[in-house]
Amino acid sequence: SAIYTVDGGERAVLFDRFQGVLEETTGEGMHLRIPWLQSPTIFDIRTRPRSISSITGTKDLQMVNITLRVLSKPNVEMLPTIFKNLGPEYDEKILPSIGNEVLKAVVANYNAEQLLTQRSEVSAAVRIGLTKRAKDFNILLDDVALTHLSFGDEFSKAIESKQVAQQEAERSKFVVQKSEQEKLAAVIKAEGESDAAKLISDATKSAGPGLIELRRIEAAREIAATLARGRNVVYLPSQANMLMGMNPGK
Repeated sequence: SAIYTVDGGERAVLFDRFQGVLEETTGEGMHLRIPWLQSPTIFDIRTRPRSISSITGTKDLQMVNITLRVLSKPNVEMLPTIFKNLGPEYDEKILPSIGNEVLKAVVANYNAEQLLTQRSEVSAAVRIGLTKRAKDFNILLDDVALTHLSFGDEFSKAIESKQVAQQEAERSKFVVQKSEQEKLAAVIKAEGESDAAKLISDATKSAGPGLIELRRIEAAREIAATLARGRNVVYLPSQANMLMGMNPGK
């Protein structure tokens, strides 16, 4: 057929049997070609997603499984060059290779713990490196992001053990602090009792036995007041024989 159609979001690269790949691409719409002499190859120039997975080692020799999501598209002005050097499946040939290359180079600069705590920094480093490498092949990247990050079973167990150890350390620290507070409270109480005893001793020395007698009277009053409130309390005279003191003549 002498007519071919380029749909929206596509470009066509013409191959001429005499001139080879033509440097000028054709845009959307209906176009004419010379049958047998010219053949069009259609390229999708819209942004397409791709996932790239890689298992690589960290700076502290921990194995990590990383998945990268890439949004890519070809450089429209360089489509003839892409066609000549890579072909229509340029992204299948290039992105997995350079993706693994950049991931291994970036991850090797970080420890396993840093990959978790500095994830945004790692993602930015991967984006910069991968964008630069993709430009060498006339591929433009709209976005690069880390979507999955996991470690081996040994590292996961080590993280769990570390968390348990930290909790035990915090618990032991709390017990030690509690014990120190209790000791401090006991010392303060003992000092207070010692000061009170000293004050009483000094008062006794200065006032003589009168202070002790005053305290005895105050204690007797408190006891008498308590007994007075009781219903089953019987008061007896101080004499030993109450019946002998009665007058028989009356």
